[in-house]
Amino acid sequence: MTPQKKSYLLAITAVAFWSTIATAFKITLRHIGFVELLFFASLTSTVVFAVYLSFSGRLAGVFRHPPRRLLAMAFAGILNPFLYYLILLRAYELLPAQEAGTLNYAWPVVLVLLSVPLLGQKIGWSGILSVFISFTGILLISTHGDLTGFRFSNPVGVALALTCPFVWALYWIINMKIPGADVEKLFVGFLTGTLLIGITHSITGKWSVPSLPGLAGALYAGFFEMGITFILWLKALKLSKTTAHISNLVFLSPFLSLFYIHLFVGESILPSTIAGLFLVVGGILFGQYAPVEKIFRK
Repeated sequence: MTPQKKSYLLAITAVAFWSTIATAFKITLRHIGFVELLFFASLTSTVVFAVYLSFSGRLAGVFRHPPRRLLAMAFAGILNPFLYYLILLRAYELLPAQEAGTLNYAWPVVLVLLSVPLLGQKIGWSGILSVFISFTGILLISTHGDLTGFRFSNPVGVALALTCPFVWALYWIINMKIPGADVEKLFVGFLTGTLLIGITHSITGKWSVPSLPGLAGALYAGFFEMGITFILWLKALKLSKTTAHISNLVFLSPFLSLFYIHLFVGESILPSTIAGLFLVVGGILFGQYAPVEKIFRK
């Protein structure tokens, strides 16, 4: 098998697992609180990264990074998994899975917006149009198609779901600027995040033995949402001739996710969700394939 075919296989496997996560989150939250779910999921991911680094002979080397770099990696862990997943899982508690999960895919739109003040980029008319298209889709999803009435199904839940893309985009920008291997950065970040999540749960809730379905769901999320799937995706990017060959495969995930949500969670998928998702993804792809010099002019 050629490296490019291996890249496609790894990427499709990662996308297939990511597509199940909205369903897994929603079902697991029936059995366990969102902070406790995140603690066990984040702990699982930390172990996955540690085992991977150990087998590749790089675990001890993680702590040989300069203290300043380790602090930067740890700070990234405050954003992800700590803040990002706490906000996301609370949004899943308040909103239908189709709504919380789909709104979360707005992060590339937010990344374009944050690139202006944080990376010094300049956005052209094509970029503005792509953001407008995606933003229209976001409104369509969050208002359940009631654009004239402008009434949200759950204002707090929608606000939380729309905060997630900002946290993720900020994490992506900061993490990109930190030197070091991606899995090493993930390990330090998740180790930090897990400690913070544990402290948060100690303050806000009671420790108890979770039910078997709750624990199983948390372990599944930790392994397939936050853990091994990231490793598969990073390996796919490394093997691919160009990231463009596989990066757009990730946009299959929200469409597959709607199918699983309907099948296993039992939600009726709203036409506004499907139409809004097409607009969000369409706007993102338009921004990617429009000439770069028209979108970002330095």
